[in-house]
Amino acid sequence: MLKKIGFLLILLLAIATPAYAAAPTTESLELSINLVWVMLAAFLVFFMHAGFAMVESGFTRAKNSLNILMKNFLTISLATLLYFIVGFGLMFGTSAGGFFGIDGFLLSGREDIDFFVFQAVFAATCATIISGAVAERMKLSSYILVTIAMTAVIYPVVGHWVWNGGWLSQLGFVDFAGSTVVHLTGAAGALAVVLILGPRIGKYKGKKINAIPGHNIPIGALGVFILWLGWFGFNGGSTLAADPSLVPTVIAATLLSTSASLVAAAFYTKLRFKKIDPSLSLNGVLGGLVGITAGCANVSLGGAIIIGLVSGIILVEGIRFLETKAKIDDPVGAIGVHGVCGIWGTLAVGLFDVAGGGGLFYGGGPDLFFTQLVGVVAVIVWTMLTVGGFTYAINKAYSIRVSREEEISGLDFAEHGSNAYELKETLLTSETEPLHGKAVGSDLATRLNSLGSTRVEN
Repeated sequence: MLKKIGFLLILLLAIATPAYAAAPTTESLELSINLVWVMLAAFLVFFMHAGFAMVESGFTRAKNSLNILMKNFLTISLATLLYFIVGFGLMFGTSAGGFFGIDGFLLSGREDIDFFVFQAVFAATCATIISGAVAERMKLSSYILVTIAMTAVIYPVVGHWVWNGGWLSQLGFVDFAGSTVVHLTGAAGALAVVLILGPRIGKYKGKKINAIPGHNIPIGALGVFILWLGWFGFNGGSTLAADPSLVPTVIAATLLSTSASLVAAAFYTKLRFKKIDPSLSLNGVLGGLVGITAGCANVSLGGAIIIGLVSGIILVEGIRFLETKAKIDDPVGAIGVHGVCGIWGTLAVGLFDVAGGGGLFYGGGPDLFFTQLVGVVAVIVWTMLTVGGFTYAINKAYSIRVSREEEISGLDFAEHGSNAYELKETLLTSETEPLHGKAVGSDLATRLNSLGSTRVEN
């Protein structure tokens, strides 16, 4: 009998009792939808790094492709770790006089993990802007050190000023998704490094400017499409909520501005150079994206189109000025895209704002425009001084630039001992002298990665 009773008890315990979850409330559903939207946006911004990698490798020479890919992978990985350890706390911790945060390091005391993930991929985006500008001649180790400084300290401080109630925010500075916080900071950092690094070998000869064509513009174009897609998450996700009254407007403004910028850049190059220039037109897309990022939630759709049209034109002239007048060698046009258009997009809020007190063109007076100008100047000064000083110190300790032989043979082999593409001829043969002898593989590099014969008069 006892055995039968025990068997029945075991049988009863084995029967699962259904558990019913509490009925979802309107508040819980709203929180879930907002979480899904922010996470989806974070995934899109993360995917933008594939776009950056393709743009940078396609717009440069084949012999440096692996080096560029490794820089992009290291950037997103290092940035995430450093932002977790120190950057997020400096940016969103309790404010010390409106200048930087003093807690929240290692996410201590924070429960908004979704917000951290979204902001971490933003931090990596800022750092990777430098990668394209210094391509083909900077040591990987030096680039890593600059990335550490940017993502751990320099970018988070700027972010705190604007997005965590810092002193610029208190002045009324507006930068919804980062024309200045992300893009201008990255461009100013890139400019500071490039000024110390110098141009690539063969870029300038006296008053002549030699074109150094990229090896795969179609890959670069695919990268631009990926960036365009990812930017819908970049700007749209900055709402931090699936707000049906705001998200569609932000995304529509982003789409319209970018389309207008491409059209403007393409037809302006036709007018300026008698032919539509593909690389400048593709950069026009990126210029339109950067230009609308600050004001995508603050301007009308018509204003977004005007901002895009202007972005496309000043992008072309900005890149041309930097290359031919300032003699700043930027292989992918990153400084022009993120710097020139970042400045324009930030100032444009002061002209076209309709969400706050109104821009200058909407009867709001010049106050917002001058506040935007103060923010632009402050970020340029801070970033140039910190990145420039840090890079100068590194360069004093050891050269941040690869040797002439390594630059000519290509950073793929010099830094990684491999090549991105399988070639019929190898870069090194048994008869080739060591790297520090003659220019290793320079004959092959000359044939496959020619500096180009097209020259532009200064």
